[in-house]
Amino acid sequence: MRLELLRGVVHPWHHDHFGHMNVRHYAPFFDDAAYHLWSRMGLTYNEMIDEHGVHCVTAQATTGFVKELVAGDLIAIDGAVARIGTKSATFRLRMLNADTGDLHATYDLVEVFFDPQTRRSAAMPDAVRTRLGEYLVAGEP
Repeated sequence: MRLELLRGVVHPWHHDHFGHMNVRHYAPFFDDAAYHLWSRMGLTYNEMIDEHGVHCVTAQATTGFVKELVAGDLIAIDGAVARIGTKSATFRLRMLNADTGDLHATYDLVEVFFDPQTRRSAAMPDAVRTRLGEYLVAGEP
């Protein structure tokens, strides 16, 4: 199941010398959306620490640029679980034109479960694995 995570607008100050949104401005939109991902799945950071003693850290983030965005474009970012591992999960976020539905960019995000006490990766808690399974979308990378 895909979840809507964020809506935004492309402003002129996002432009580069080519007249479209520069690559540096995709990251903040996707990063803000990623913060909403966990709570939209009903797993807040505080809850994961309080109940399971772990939280997630980003291990890898890869942006795919598909189609230009220009000032005035309205965007919507959605996301889903693409893969569930033993200590990590991969998410696929998409930046879409909110008016047309056109795909403009993708963001593949690998998050690793992390024990803040040991400062090392940790096994994914079973309850979290079950919840993530509800948002697993077949055919994602």
